[in-house]
Amino acid sequence: MDAIRSRLSQSSFASLHRSVSEDEEDGGAPKVEVRFVTSENEEEVGAGPSSDITALLLRYRHGYRRAGVLLSACGVVIFTIAFLLAYAVFSGKNCSQVEGEGDKQLGGGAKAPAEGGAGLYLGELRGMMRRLLQDEDIHNMVSRVSRASHPPGSAEGTSLASEILRRFRELRMDHTWAESLYATLQFPDRSQRSSLWLVDSSGIVSEQIPLNPSDYCPYSATGSTTGGVVYANYGRPEDFNWLKSAGVSAKGCVVVMRVGGGVSFAEKVWSAERNGAGGVLIYPDPADLPQDPRRLGLNTHTAVSEHVHLGSGDPFTPGFPSFNHTQFPPIQSSGLPLIPALPISATVAAKLLSQLSGPSCPPSWRGRLPYVRCVIGPEFSSGRKVKMSVHNVMTPILLNNIFSSLEGRMEPDQYIIVGAQRDALGPGAVKSGVGTAILLELARTFSVMVKNGFSPRRSLLFVSWDAGDFGNVGATEWLEGYLSMLHLKAVAYFSLDQAIMGDDVLTAYSSPLLVDLLDAAIRQVEHPKHAGQTVYSQAEREGGSWRIMKPLYLNSGAYSFTAFAGVPAMELRFSEERTYPFVNTPLDSASRLQEVLGGRLGVTGRSLGELVGEMVLRLAHDHILPLRITSYAQTVLQFSAQLNKHSAELQSRGLSPQWVFSARGDYSRAAETLQRAIDYSDVHDLTTARLYNTRIMKVEYYFLSQYVSAVEAPFRHVIHGRGNHTLSALTEHLGLLTSDPGRFDERLFRRQLALFTWTLQGAANALNGDVWSIHNTHTYTH
Repeated sequence: MDAIRSRLSQSSFASLHRSVSEDEEDGGAPKVEVRFVTSENEEEVGAGPSSDITALLLRYRHGYRRAGVLLSACGVVIFTIAFLLAYAVFSGKNCSQVEGEGDKQLGGGAKAPAEGGAGLYLGELRGMMRRLLQDEDIHNMVSRVSRASHPPGSAEGTSLASEILRRFRELRMDHTWAESLYATLQFPDRSQRSSLWLVDSSGIVSEQIPLNPSDYCPYSATGSTTGGVVYANYGRPEDFNWLKSAGVSAKGCVVVMRVGGGVSFAEKVWSAERNGAGGVLIYPDPADLPQDPRRLGLNTHTAVSEHVHLGSGDPFTPGFPSFNHTQFPPIQSSGLPLIPALPISATVAAKLLSQLSGPSCPPSWRGRLPYVRCVIGPEFSSGRKVKMSVHNVMTPILLNNIFSSLEGRMEPDQYIIVGAQRDALGPGAVKSGVGTAILLELARTFSVMVKNGFSPRRSLLFVSWDAGDFGNVGATEWLEGYLSMLHLKAVAYFSLDQAIMGDDVLTAYSSPLLVDLLDAAIRQVEHPKHAGQTVYSQAEREGGSWRIMKPLYLNSGAYSFTAFAGVPAMELRFSEERTYPFVNTPLDSASRLQEVLGGRLGVTGRSLGELVGEMVLRLAHDHILPLRITSYAQTVLQFSAQLNKHSAELQSRGLSPQWVFSARGDYSRAAETLQRAIDYSDVHDLTTARLYNTRIMKVEYYFLSQYVSAVEAPFRHVIHGRGNHTLSALTEHLGLLTSDPGRFDERLFRRQLALFTWTLQGAANALNGDVWSIHNTHTYTH
């Protein structure tokens, strides 16, 4: 009846009067008053007719008039009610109540309960999800996962995998299964330890520097190297460029670098190798990672470990799935380093750097190592050198990815995927504990919601990945195995890896296609640390919610989904201004994380889970996928502006940027045209919605370059990927026109520009839809 009253209120013009209280505006039930309006001065019949016949006729005429009025009124009421009942049946379910800040329509999607469901509105589903999410289960699971180290293939790792599988099965979702595969992982050699020595000018060992045998960099090259020591700050390309400008060569030297700087260990080693280094040592500086144990910091004898494969997945099956290695001979990834690398503690770094001589380093390179004067090297004041030796072994390990799914009721072949890394070389409270705990809690919450009437339009897939500490091996191998179908089925991926490193600042490493989805979610969820404030309002107080969005990075659990498979992906993280220092160390325990959070681990995990749940709910519920398909046009526009600045110089070299401008315009128009078509279409029609959603789901995939090999360059995405085909490589090369014109390679730049332009033009053509909707006109320019 409430729905009928609501429809009556919307249809009234003259005879229906609506009264809406303030409660309705706040999401309450509308109060509708229906009143038929008639004239207060009924037409009076004259008294004293001249005869009985006249009186009779007048009486009948009066009766007919009253009957006619009543019949007309009844007819209007019956027609109106019948019309509104039919309207409510066919479209009432597709109307949603606007609830809360930012609960707005995005991308043409409806906020209705899915057809075939129990008639639950989005606001009701949101409330149900909030009631079901629990703090205590998250805290308990983090403690369980991080009770001991659990690397892939270990007894503890296998036990945890079995427990996750059992927990999924207890939820009684539609499908639960495990997929196993062999992948080549690297571990320390038990028979021979990696070592570090100081040697004199004749190569005789004068001192051995003690190392923790469990500290290593997976996928490091093995062997020994001897040389001087060069300090290279964070090991970024700009750091090595500064060394060159100062006349210091890293060739043949052991390069010492700090953890951090926005670059992974793999990128540090790659940069050192490109600059001729013989080996790499990486240490945590107190300036970057707090090292005061009294204030929850590392002790100075702790090293930070991380893999050094510049890629993801099994490095011996790059770009294709890891099947039985006895049947398929390995192909070595180009991202495997050719030089040895070791993690060292701050104490060891201080011992080495305090003996260096040479030019002083820039002020921004100065760390906080005690008794260390910041100089570059490469010589020791004593004339000694460093010898390092790495002994690791490659081993085939059986991996287990655990899956559980809820089938969609309308479009079951479209998947919304939520995943988390399960393994860790150490306890891994942050590395694998929080992600696994939130994953299980979201799976439990959505399974109960389905039992209580939620009918998801699309399928939900919850996954526990193996071998994440080795470069997201489990997830990447799954992507490689199903690559040909995922761009038609995977709607989006949400990574829960390292989701809780604090409870203050939210960061979203994301594809731009998901920006609207995130914006709506942060307006709904209360901040875990600031009661009464949404995540959005708190971000606005601290400088703007736009600061939340960051580009995807190489070691992110979401990176391969977008850069390799062309699936929109996001990784969310709560952190503090003061860096959580224990990730990738033996000190990453639940007790330390709980202490950092002031006892709010469960509360913070619940808030993060609610944020992801909000976005999953929208994707599973809306008729049209709420993805911002116009987002990449702005990214390319910024590059076009840079091209325009160098237009004269490029044209003098016979290079015209006009094709890029044309392709960008075509893409922008195609995206806007598609968005307008969605906005003005009947998105409740299943065929129409399906047609548009198929095109929306392919947008990310269109940005995978078709002109490079997935084996040679697995990260083919021209915006987020790695390689000469990417926009970042093109931009960097363009910058040489002003910074170092002698290094500008016109032939290479012409190829880069052509590959990027045709990838962008291909995306525009695909968005246009049918071939007869595409009108490309290309003018030959000399």
